[in-house]
Amino acid sequence: MELTLAHWIYVLVTLTVVITMLFRKGVVLPVLVGTFLVAALYKGSIVSGFQGVFNANLVAAKELFNIFLIISLMIAMLNALKDLGADQKMVAPIQKIMLNGHVSYLILMVVTYVISLFFWPTPAVPLICALLVPAAVKAGLPVMAAASIVCIAGQGMALSSDYIMQVAPMLSATAAGIETSLVTDKALVLSLITGLSALVIVYVSHYKAIHKNSSSGAKTEKSNEEEAVFFDAANEMAAAVEEDPVMVQRKQKYGKIFSVLVPLSLLGVMIYMFQNKFSGGTGLEGGDGAAFIGGVAVILLILATLAFNRMHALDKVSDHITDGFVFAFRAMAPVIPIAGFFFMGSSDFTGSILSLGEDAAKPAFLFDVIEAAQTYVPQNEFLAGFGLLIVGLITGLDGSGFSGLPLTGALSGALATAGMDASTLAAIGQMGAIWAGGTLVAWSSLVAVAGFLKLQPMELARRNFIPVIVGLFLSTLAAIIIW
Repeated sequence: MELTLAHWIYVLVTLTVVITMLFRKGVVLPVLVGTFLVAALYKGSIVSGFQGVFNANLVAAKELFNIFLIISLMIAMLNALKDLGADQKMVAPIQKIMLNGHVSYLILMVVTYVISLFFWPTPAVPLICALLVPAAVKAGLPVMAAASIVCIAGQGMALSSDYIMQVAPMLSATAAGIETSLVTDKALVLSLITGLSALVIVYVSHYKAIHKNSSSGAKTEKSNEEEAVFFDAANEMAAAVEEDPVMVQRKQKYGKIFSVLVPLSLLGVMIYMFQNKFSGGTGLEGGDGAAFIGGVAVILLILATLAFNRMHALDKVSDHITDGFVFAFRAMAPVIPIAGFFFMGSSDFTGSILSLGEDAAKPAFLFDVIEAAQTYVPQNEFLAGFGLLIVGLITGLDGSGFSGLPLTGALSGALATAGMDASTLAAIGQMGAIWAGGTLVAWSSLVAVAGFLKLQPMELARRNFIPVIVGLFLSTLAAIIIW
């Protein structure tokens, strides 16, 4: 398709978005204005511009609503478990096996990863920091090491693959115009390479302190100060969540039941999904997997709410679901206009956004520009792979990570002819965006970890930088070589 003024405006707005992210500012305003300009210029009508803005957001909302729904249901279920105290009981047995700093390191890493994989890191962080980190620190793990583990294993390794809920791969794949399953498995492999590499580096850098604290019980003055401050914060958190004694007996009984039932149910879901995949089935990926998990979460939500208070269950279920949707829209709402703009980069969506007839030529503003520029760009796998990683890192500077996935996904589809398939490039871009947004910038969800553990966010981000960047370099190199 011949490039038009609308194509060049699309490129200009895309560059503006990247620059805006570099300055750590919101990008919703530029993409809304950009959507209006592109639609108005392409159709030659201001009215079409207004329609294009609405249609782009509507198309994006339709494509992404299943993501909002699964997040809402999982958060609703977690809130119901909190009423029973089951969330605390689920991790209580793990505290008993933290024998020393080395064992605590491994346990904290695994538990953070698994909980974040099912519940997402944001609701998992308070649970882990309040219940597991104090035990780990008492066993000899430095507070800074514990903070890095929670960030890297949860907000990095678990969230960047998002293998269970599959929100991130769905965003990447949708923007790239490919199946979600093509991105999911590759993202899991790359997230494990990045995360395990980073965690090894963190372990080595803290080894002397861990070994000294664990073997002799002697701690440095600084370590003692950090621990004292940390445990004061932990005690404040514990006091803040004291429960009403009226419900203690019921909560003790059903809290224990659901602390076993919920992990077993989610473990059963995971085993079934893996078994189905390895036996030649679909693996329940993408929408099917989300529907399965969401359905299980709804039943557990109902049962937990009934167990907590049968008399008020009708109202309480509604409250939990409402809270879940509020959380989901607060976390993900900015993604809708951003995705709407970048969906215009693919011909799969421009027909609906621009209200074009079925027989009309459908532009792909980003893909068309990339195709026109490919004759001037070296067809090199390393340039494509590391280029997507850098773009992903830049988009993650806004502190979200998810807001950049429509851009990295769209670029992956457009650059797929550069010696690598779109799914590999999308997975690489996804790594850069989410790892940067969750572990490398102090204005992201990393603040929650630093806040709970009474650390400076900038210092925590600085400590994460080298391990995470080395891990991303290794995973991108592995993706280029393997795929």
